[in-house]
Amino acid sequence: MMDPRYDKSLYLPTTKEEMERLGWDRPDIILFSGDAYVDHPSFGAAVIGRVLQSHGYRVAIVPQPNWRDDLRDFRKLGAPRLFFGVSPGAMDSMVNHYTANRRLRHDDAYTPGGRHGARPDYPSIVYSSILKRLYPDVPVIGGGIEASLRRVSHYDYWQDTLRPSILVDAPMDMLIYGMGERSIVEIARRLDAGEKIGDITDVPQTAFLTDATPAPGDGDILLASFEECARSKAAQASNFKLVEIESNRMHGHRMWQPTKGRQVCINPMYPQMTSAEIDASFDLPYTRYPHPRYKGKSIPAYEMIRHSVNMHRGCFGGCAFCTISAHQGKFIASRSKESIMREVKKVTEMDDFKGYISDLGGPSANMYAMSGRNKEMCASCVRPSCLHPKPCPNLNNDHGPLLGIYKEVDAMPEVKKAFVGSGVRYDLAMAPSGNRLTDETNREYIRQLISRHVSGRLKVAPEHTSDAVLDIMRKPSFSLFRDFKNIFDRINEREGLRQQLIPYFISSHPGCRESDMAELAAITKNLDFHLEQVQDFTPTPMTVSTEIYYTGIHPYTGKPVFTPRTEREKLAQRRFFFWYKPEARREITEALKRIHRPDLLKALYPSGVPSGPSRSYNPNFSPPRSRASRSDNVNRGKGSGKKR
Repeated sequence: MMDPRYDKSLYLPTTKEEMERLGWDRPDIILFSGDAYVDHPSFGAAVIGRVLQSHGYRVAIVPQPNWRDDLRDFRKLGAPRLFFGVSPGAMDSMVNHYTANRRLRHDDAYTPGGRHGARPDYPSIVYSSILKRLYPDVPVIGGGIEASLRRVSHYDYWQDTLRPSILVDAPMDMLIYGMGERSIVEIARRLDAGEKIGDITDVPQTAFLTDATPAPGDGDILLASFEECARSKAAQASNFKLVEIESNRMHGHRMWQPTKGRQVCINPMYPQMTSAEIDASFDLPYTRYPHPRYKGKSIPAYEMIRHSVNMHRGCFGGCAFCTISAHQGKFIASRSKESIMREVKKVTEMDDFKGYISDLGGPSANMYAMSGRNKEMCASCVRPSCLHPKPCPNLNNDHGPLLGIYKEVDAMPEVKKAFVGSGVRYDLAMAPSGNRLTDETNREYIRQLISRHVSGRLKVAPEHTSDAVLDIMRKPSFSLFRDFKNIFDRINEREGLRQQLIPYFISSHPGCRESDMAELAAITKNLDFHLEQVQDFTPTPMTVSTEIYYTGIHPYTGKPVFTPRTEREKLAQRRFFFWYKPEARREITEALKRIHRPDLLKALYPSGVPSGPSRSYNPNFSPPRSRASRSDNVNRGKGSGKKR
């Protein structure tokens, strides 16, 4: 039996030759992706392709097509019977390509060898434009993170301008936002039945351009036009609030936005998947390997997740800088324990498995199987976060089901250790539930997590130390992080462990002033942290933080919010992360004198500042890649991680 890593017949075809070996004369659907083709449930193109395949469709994939040459990659498989699918890949292409300083990155984790330059900026626009030029009569359906976050008028940080819906710039017949399995199958079914793409207007989680107008009185929401938003930042902020509210509803409404003489029509989201539905997606026959075309080449994003298992989708944290709820929804869709254990078993059977599961997680590590106790309350709720400003009293935060999975995986003889690599919401685990047994279970979860499931370093995300900034971020008070650190230290001491707590922080977030960052430096120094996992705030479409950055006002209050925007302002904040570096000391000292904070100067440098010349702080410092990066995730169905 051939090794599944190299048997091309086990993968969706990527060439004419591979199709002919399967006996196909033409595919039903061809997917174009900005990522390398990895046949794994964390990679969107593989998921969509496998789901369509499971419904009887012949699906081919063209990964990272060359858009610069004679377009042979776009021609090589011909026209599909039903439609083309277009996705930029797991990350927004602009976050993938550029730092928070708008400087070009030199690597791409979703490309063999980490090579930069295998995808264009805005692949959805580039790919769909080429396909429509070559095959004007074949429908083009867009999807992925780019379609999700750019479905209405949005601020584009890299162009520093307000852009209309991506449907205006990308000649797609329709886009699917969010996790697209159900929508794509419904579209395929109806096209297969003979319907025209222009007549398919009611599929949930889709958006399209139309000359139709909204019918009054049917519950539809009419947004301010793109032109009005371009004139008025208050109108754009108001639009965002409506869009976020509808994205977080269990049962949303159709929305319309007049744009350049036409209407962008956005159908509401599906309710969250049932366990049976999400199991069906994860249980498909993925090989869990990159396509054999990449033999001998490493794909960094795959290396990070090859031995990981994603247990749920969605996030009810509602962080102001994060796009997970806009893409995956606020409500949690959890896999059954049986499905999770089947995947863990598959991981243990991989040729390179050495006994270590790298991550039992999700968009947030510890939201598995959680929901509201009263579903009717959830159905009418429009809160963007179930945790901010305080945990919702209707939220069942019982960590028992998650603890049960940890224990069952630990009991497998093939598994030496199962780690939790996703970010942990300690505020969720520590929140009083009102039930003594649940609180005891949650304390046991924290103990088990720290003592058995940390690979030496536990990642958490307090994000800031200023409660005023944290309130804008929709994050809990920093005092809760202190409490968690005390628990972490006590458990480590009791268990004889020498593990590290790795906190994530953001600089230059809306509401954050230079003095706030100086205080962050002093507080984290006092806690004995030399920060490494840090980043400058990067505005990405479809987040509260980005709307504040662009408009200068909070969409929910209408009040102005200070936001650092210039490179000088951002550098002034960022350097406080690195107070311990000699090259940063002089600039930090001068800044603290300028803002009249001698108390912080003494806290950071109790011995004073040495006289004489010192190296200048590097103004071109680029922080680690965005935590969608951190996820992001990037949007691996695990999402993504978070996009920041």
